[in-house]
Amino acid sequence: MERTITVKGIGKVSACSDYVILKMRLEAKDKQYDKVMDTATKQLAELKQSLLSIGFEKNAVKTTNFKVYTDYDSYKDEHDHYQRVFTGFVCCHQLKLAFDFDLKRLSQVLVTIASCPTHLELDIVFTVKNPTEINDALLREAAINAKKKAELLCEASGVKLGQLLIIDYNWDELNVYSDTKYKFDERSFRELSAIPSMDIEPDNIDVQDTATFVWEIV
Repeated sequence: MERTITVKGIGKVSACSDYVILKMRLEAKDKQYDKVMDTATKQLAELKQSLLSIGFEKNAVKTTNFKVYTDYDSYKDEHDHYQRVFTGFVCCHQLKLAFDFDLKRLSQVLVTIASCPTHLELDIVFTVKNPTEINDALLREAAINAKKKAELLCEASGVKLGQLLIIDYNWDELNVYSDTKYKFDERSFRELSAIPSMDIEPDNIDVQDTATFVWEIV
């Protein structure tokens, strides 16, 4: 019977944020479908024009989700039965704008968007421009960690580590984002009229990944 040792390797990497992503949501609603689409088109044009004015390319804003659906309200009739009444069409457009992290540039973008006629919901996240480098580093760390553990266990048990037989890895996408939250409520966001002077430094991005290794024992 073949003797083996199975070890889980753990890779840990900490990195500084060098990229910022603005996640934006535009919404238009009207009882007439054509008016909803006209409003949605106008909203996007206004947003793009405001960003063009500070040096972004026309195609810098990317669509991440686009949907049009019907909206209804519910109410109870005189017989205490729930009824639905059509309230309009809704066009929801989710977008993102990504650029190299620079506090002055970020502040300029926020002020510009705040002064844009189009109302939008905004979320800001800090990440890295090249997550592949972090993924590669995690895998190397996990492999080194697993082999070190296996060698220590074999040494303590009076046996020798043989050939590597199996590597089992889950290829799920990693969450390579800083935990730093950078938010404004609707009113304070609309009050932005000059570049904020707040100097922030996003928290490091700490990520961890694992892989399972099986070696022969000789």
